[in-house]
Amino acid sequence: MASLARVILDFQSGELSRDEFVAQLDSALAAEQLGPTRLLETLYAAHGQTPLPEDLYLEVRRRIELLRLSNVAAGGEETGIQTTIDVPSLRSPSAKNAGSAGAGGAANTAGNAARETIKGIGDTLNNRFVLEECLGVGGMGTVYKALDLRKLEASDRKPYLAIKVLNVQFRGNPNSLVALQREARKAQVLAHRNIITVYDFDRDGPIVYLTMEYLSGKPLSQLLRTPGYQGMPVRAALPIVRGMCAALAYAHERGFVHCDFKPANVFLTTNAEVKVIDFGIARVFQRPEEEGDATVFDPGSLGALTPAYASPEMIEHREPDPRDDIYALGCITYELLTGHHPFDRLSATQARNADFKPQRPPNLDTRQWRALRAALSFDRNTRMPSVARFISEFDTEARAEKSGTLAWTGLAALAVVCAATVGVLAFRSGTSRQAAQAEAAKALGDQVDRAGGASKAAPSTSVAQTTPSSAGANEGSTTPGGAATTAVPTPPVSSPLAPPPASTLAAIVPTLAQVPCSALSGAVQDHALTVRGFLSQRYGAARLKQRLAALPGVDTVSLDVRPLADDKCDVARTLGPYLVRNWQAGRVASLQMRPPSGLLTEHDPLVVDLKAPPFDSFATVDYYQLDGHVVHMVPSHLLPDNQMQPHGSYTIGSSAGDWTVSKPFGSEMVVLVITPVALFDKLRPESETRADYLRALETRLTQIGGQYGQDRLLADFAPITTRPAAP
Repeated sequence: MASLARVILDFQSGELSRDEFVAQLDSALAAEQLGPTRLLETLYAAHGQTPLPEDLYLEVRRRIELLRLSNVAAGGEETGIQTTIDVPSLRSPSAKNAGSAGAGGAANTAGNAARETIKGIGDTLNNRFVLEECLGVGGMGTVYKALDLRKLEASDRKPYLAIKVLNVQFRGNPNSLVALQREARKAQVLAHRNIITVYDFDRDGPIVYLTMEYLSGKPLSQLLRTPGYQGMPVRAALPIVRGMCAALAYAHERGFVHCDFKPANVFLTTNAEVKVIDFGIARVFQRPEEEGDATVFDPGSLGALTPAYASPEMIEHREPDPRDDIYALGCITYELLTGHHPFDRLSATQARNADFKPQRPPNLDTRQWRALRAALSFDRNTRMPSVARFISEFDTEARAEKSGTLAWTGLAALAVVCAATVGVLAFRSGTSRQAAQAEAAKALGDQVDRAGGASKAAPSTSVAQTTPSSAGANEGSTTPGGAATTAVPTPPVSSPLAPPPASTLAAIVPTLAQVPCSALSGAVQDHALTVRGFLSQRYGAARLKQRLAALPGVDTVSLDVRPLADDKCDVARTLGPYLVRNWQAGRVASLQMRPPSGLLTEHDPLVVDLKAPPFDSFATVDYYQLDGHVVHMVPSHLLPDNQMQPHGSYTIGSSAGDWTVSKPFGSEMVVLVITPVALFDKLRPESETRADYLRALETRLTQIGGQYGQDRLLADFAPITTRPAAP
């Protein structure tokens, strides 16, 4: 295990990044087996030779002080600091503080300065957030695990969150508050299951901080720095690569470049999820509506980037581009597979000037290596153009699955073609045979007609009726009495009339679609028709049943329909086709109210259970109120992350009352819409008129359906009845 001096030296020489330095700090302090005094001596000596950044110096000193306090609390002796030790000044790290001050005075002075400039473990922000554990130090701030006292008071099962406290040097930057505000705003746009959820930003006096979801797990950098790590098989690495690609592709689609993508900003949770964190210096690259923000404040001006993962264009301060993140993605993927950086941790410009060429990992096939090598190009023009293209080339399992699907589809199509060909040949053969039989019967009939007179003159002559196949054998034979026999075809035997054919779903669908203010799904088995869905109260179930029973081939009709208030006809018109598609597929995505009856009283909590379809999807849950407004439950400021995993189950709302029933009361509705991508780029207002929302919804669904296919657009309805509380 590395010593404190070794860890500090590795950081000062560039071997360790800031977050890697902080990650190894506690283990280094524990491994030293030295008292706080000796540890402080080591810190002062290293800091005196090559000054550490001020916030890191204070953080190391604070952790050593915590060790001293822990020792005293455990019954040990408190060891004072020798008065001969030079304590570097906090304002001028290179200066020396002569030992004229006493040990306690020096320690207290440094501790007070630390408390004035940086919050630490045990401190509280705004009398609400208790900082319990340092999770890491990034380019813009220190991240802590914090206990939310408000959630604790409310008996919340998850009272913890993460807080990023802005570093001292950024706090002095006049744009620091703007930086955090931009990060919070971007996080609301970037609501994705592979991107950490950021809640809000605030300040406590001079301390500026950001609150976000607390993740349990470890950063990818910790895995890559594990002693003896030499890479992992491609199959094991693919889930991590997919998660990184999904997050970056989502951000790029919305016009953002991460700008500091590195292993420390990829978090592996204990639930085997991949989360990309720290979009702190992400910059807009092609969103005209954001240009005003860019001219006021450019987060890239804060200068926080990691040379080993920054593209040449970033180091040269060129405008951000998604391909900058792709270069970092290539470096991380290479390191994940091999255990070492593709350019031995040289910056991109240094590696380019040295004409450094990465070696092909032995576990990659030709296509994978071509994709990874293109991602590592020093030139944007020859670099992999998009994250989607990279993962499509690199993900062998997805390619194999797609090829398998295509192969089965091809075999099925071939089978259909073969069956159709055989059917046509059989039909033609049968037709020819029937024509020949008819011609033979006609000739035979003529022969019988010509022999009619002779038959009448010789009544002893009999006629033997045979099938056409036996006519040749019997022709010219004689009966025992010597009379000649003639073979004639057997006339067809009349059969009873066959029942009319059963109706088909294709014949039923047009009728269902013509029913006004409805969303109806049908199923046909033999002559029985079953219809489910939602039907206008005005139209009525009896009228629908009568109309369906009159269709040809329908003997029985079964209805399983729920009434739809007449004021929801515009919802049915816009979203009915997507609900029908969902139910025809077996209701693969569903929305279920609690209680299932949908009968809710004033002040009752609104709780909804969701079931995700068997593919990656985004859920939009809206509450259609009686007054003609729509309240957006998901995504919203309360729940911005709306991406669902295949076959996943989710609950929206809680008994604590995230949403509660209030005026007006009557027939209302909650609607689920499933899309393959986020429905809207930005969060919509908390509430808006139904007419405005449905217009925007219809336009957006048409766009998504044209790009991704209609089969990924689904919907489900949950009518509810609300009533006032009893007086």
